[in-house]
Amino acid sequence: MTRLSKRARRATAALLAAAPALLAGCGVEDELLEPQQPGVISPEDVAAAGATGAQALYIGALGSLKNWTGGGGGSNQENIWMYADLLTDVWKVSDTFIQRIDTDARRVQTNNSTVSSAYSTTTQSRAFYRDAIRALKTALPNEPEKQGEMYFALGYTEMFMGEIFCNGIPLGITVDGEPQYTEPLTNQQVFAVALTHLDSAIALASGSNTLSQSVRNAATVAKGRTLVNMGRFAEAATAVANVPANYQYTLTFSQPTQSNAIWTLNATPTTARYAVGDSAELVAGTEVVVRNAIPFASAGDPRVPVSGNFKNSSRKSIDGLTNYVGQLIWTDRAHPIVLASWIDARLIQAEARLQANDIPGMMTILNALRAAPQWLGSAFNSPVMPNLATPASQTEAVDLFFREKAFWTFTRGQRLGDLRRLIRQYDRTAENVFPVGPHYRGGEYGDDVNLPVPQQEDNNPAFRDAGGRAQCVNTQA
Repeated sequence: MTRLSKRARRATAALLAAAPALLAGCGVEDELLEPQQPGVISPEDVAAAGATGAQALYIGALGSLKNWTGGGGGSNQENIWMYADLLTDVWKVSDTFIQRIDTDARRVQTNNSTVSSAYSTTTQSRAFYRDAIRALKTALPNEPEKQGEMYFALGYTEMFMGEIFCNGIPLGITVDGEPQYTEPLTNQQVFAVALTHLDSAIALASGSNTLSQSVRNAATVAKGRTLVNMGRFAEAATAVANVPANYQYTLTFSQPTQSNAIWTLNATPTTARYAVGDSAELVAGTEVVVRNAIPFASAGDPRVPVSGNFKNSSRKSIDGLTNYVGQLIWTDRAHPIVLASWIDARLIQAEARLQANDIPGMMTILNALRAAPQWLGSAFNSPVMPNLATPASQTEAVDLFFREKAFWTFTRGQRLGDLRRLIRQYDRTAENVFPVGPHYRGGEYGDDVNLPVPQQEDNNPAFRDAGGRAQCVNTQA
């Protein structure tokens, strides 16, 4: 039992005697009833620490960018790059969770908890970038390239949201702790917002130091990709013309921070919730063709080396049902992933040639990429590959370009946006672009062509129309 000293007892008695007067005179009872958050440090608190606080917000925002792209947390949490690719032919579900099974089968519900989590992580990151920008402007004005990197992250995030989510995304923000709701924006409007932020990034990263050059190139590649999404192909090619050979903006990982999520969810059979996709599946023990799917696992393409195949039952994934097919590019939790690169820039230029009906020009660029080893992430380099034959028609050229791009950008979150563009910009139908036919976990593939804005956005009074319906749908490219 604790005993008070005489001095302590006298002090306590004096305080208790004075308490009624203090409470009555100062309104302390009102303050005591106010909500307290002693463990919460707000961005404003961090920013008030000057340059140190601004640097902390900057580093934290970069961590947020890494988290929703190549990272993703623990053994049961993918990044949205992987989840968007699961809706396409890049990955095949090898998990028991219905949320992933539904997404792989193109039957995504608005109450899908995995979509909800991915949506929240992605949208919240926009606030982290903005907080960092405000602090950097005030405390580190002589390092504008860091502001530029935050604008790059902001523009890249918005561009990606326009690529994968349904056509009608709110881009709300929080000001002084109050949410500022917005009407849903069309994907084209979202791309236009992203473009302004990427232009800001390029302008701020105009210096000659290493960080400025890296940020400027990354933002330029993202700008080119945004312009492609907007159908402005010639402008896109011009924008990326000066991205230097072998440029890469990479995401790095480590065990103390976070792991490469591709490794986490596909590295070993016992932990694999994802398997590399293919153009065929075993449905009730019978091999069935998956129409429109690229055979990532069985093509033998050196850019996507794999272990196992969909017919090999000697190793099962975590669900105990799906034959394990693992990728062999990222074989360690700390292997880096490329976010933006000069390969992306060259592919943008190649597509501009395709759009201009210059098939020989497109082939020159594609074959130049194949003519030298290319670093694709981790410790992996693609080998020299033989030239591709020139397609005989524009239709065949479109098929070839998107196949080549799919292998160059394997599991970097670009496939869903490209499949949607094949519908929107190349006049193809979803039935001729997305996987269709029997799904190996039961039923047929559905008709979704994007991820829905989840139910949590129902808190936004501007999100639904007068009839109470969400203003975007999963089946709209």
